[in-house]
This record gives sequence, C-alpha cells and structure tokens, in this order.
Amino acid sequence: MPPDISLSPIGYLATPFRDRFGIPRQPRLAPHARGQLRLLRPYDREEAVRGLEDFSHVWLSFVFHHSKGAWHPTVRPPRLGGNRRVGVFASRSPFRPNPLGLSLVELLSIDTRAGVVLTFGGVDLLDGTPVLDIKPYLPFVESEPAARGGFIDAPPLQLAVDFSAQAALQLCLHAPRWPDLAALLREVLAQDPRPAYANDPLRRYGFRLYDLEVKWRCTGMKAVVEEIVPAVVD
Repeated sequence: MPPDISLSPIGYLATPFRDRFGIPRQPRLAPHARGQLRLLRPYDREEAVRGLEDFSHVWLSFVFHHSKGAWHPTVRPPRLGGNRRVGVFASRSPFRPNPLGLSLVELLSIDTRAGVVLTFGGVDLLDGTPVLDIKPYLPFVESEPAARGGFIDAPPLQLAVDFSAQAALQLCLHAPRWPDLAALLREVLAQDPRPAYANDPLRRYGFRLYDLEVKWRCTGMKAVVEEIVPAVVD
C-alpha cells in the first residue's frame, strides 16, 4: 500500500444544516432532513448509478471536513453526559485519526436528465460535506437484530416540541419555500441537540437551518421555538 492515500470526492452534499450545532447525531433520526448530491465529472454518468434505483437505502462515505482539531485516543460521547470517556474507535466522534464517516440514508430519487443528482432522506451531514463513495445497503447481511449497541443500546428520550405564536406565524410565511420546515424542526429538536452540560432553562439557543436562524429554549423535557428569522450572512 502506498504511504500516502489520495481520495477525491465524487460530489458535495447539499443539506439544510449550515451549522454543526443542530445536526442530528445519527442518520435517519430526522426523516424530513433532505440532502442532494450532484455527482462531479467523470462520475456523473447514468451508467454509474444504473440499478441503484432498486435499493431503498444507501451508505454514504464522507469526510468530516470541518473537524480541524487533532484526534485523541479517548472522547466524551454526548450520550454519556459528556463526563465518561471511551476510546475513539468505540465512538462516532468526528475527531478521528482519519476524518472519515459513514452514514446510512434513504434513497429518495435519482435524476439523470442533466448529469446525476441523487436525493436522500434522513441525512445527518453538514451542508457542503464531501462524499467519497455510495454503496447500496443490503438488509440480508447488514441488519443484525441480535447486535449489541454498547452504551447506545437504546434510543434517547425525546423532547416535546412546540412553537410560540410568533414562530407559528413565521412558519406560515416560510411554508411556500420550505413546506416541511415545521416537521423538520420537530424532528431535530426532539433529539435535544444541546451539549450534555447545558441545562439552563433561561438560556436561548440558536442554529441555522436552510437560510434561516432558529431561536429556541428548553425547559424540562420541552423545547419551544421562539423565533425563525432570515440568517445573517457573515
């Protein structure tokens, strides 16, 4: 094997998530999170995806392109409250020896009218993520009902999600452009994207979704969206 390995993206994924904060921690937790991948040349050929339409789900191999920090042998997974350490290879931390990730997403459509554009559901990736490869998901060998999940063996408790009167009105204003915005916000916030140490009920959180800034608070097991406004571009 050569001492240096060079990998080239086959395309860059367009997603609603403009910030790392707010991205679902695992794929398929937010089914309304859609992503589009336009394949780059020379991969944008119809024959390269021929037969892929017969599969409902695919694996995306990608690069954690915003993870610039050095890797460490142990990490603090959010599911453990940020207090307990596990080995980096026992986690899905983006800070790895090689910043590579793997995501299982639903394949919604393939458009080959002008190049190749694939649309996915349930994405958990930052907008602009470099995608290295696509592989079909094979249920008969890749689904293992008896598998053990370690410290993430059970799904986390979900937050109830509500909207203030102002946010509900703003949802109506944005509905023509983003008809699934309310459903996507419910799915994202139900997973409680706050850091493990954050439990101040007075603190106001914010993240960018599409071209919007979403402001919200959390009290107990309920998240309330207070405001949805156009994001300020830096």
